Amino acid sequence: MLSLLISDIHSAWAWVAIISNGLAGVWALAAHKITPLRTRALWWYTGVAEFTIFVQVTLGVIMVNKDKLEFPAFHAFYGFVAIMAVAIIYSYRHQLKSKTYLLYGFGGLFLMGLGIRAMLVGQA
Repeated sequence: MLSLLISDIHSAWAWVAIISNGLAGVWALAAHKITPLRTRALWWYTGVAEFTIFVQVTLGVIMVNKDKLEFPAFHAFYGFVAIMAVAIIYSYRHQLKSKTYLLYGFGGLFLMGLGIRAMLVGQA
């Protein structure tokens, strides 16, 4: 029963992670051109969106370890690449200070793409 609940949450949370990172990316790209969109709320939202990746991977690890499941080929790979991408995006923020909005914009869209790819591979 608990494993079914975790599986359902993992499946539903995937959409939260995908949509939130996509929206964060679009907002940051728009903020690159439209100055009034450069608010503190953008950074809070981006942080929360990126955190959803960590929640998603944690749910997947719990599900696999609890039920001794084997995940589909490359499904876990995309999750861990997403975590690494968050770390890389964060680590480049000082070096790309003048392009911060582009970094987080394209980074958010990249994370969205990784989530979509993980879902597609996970269903196969």
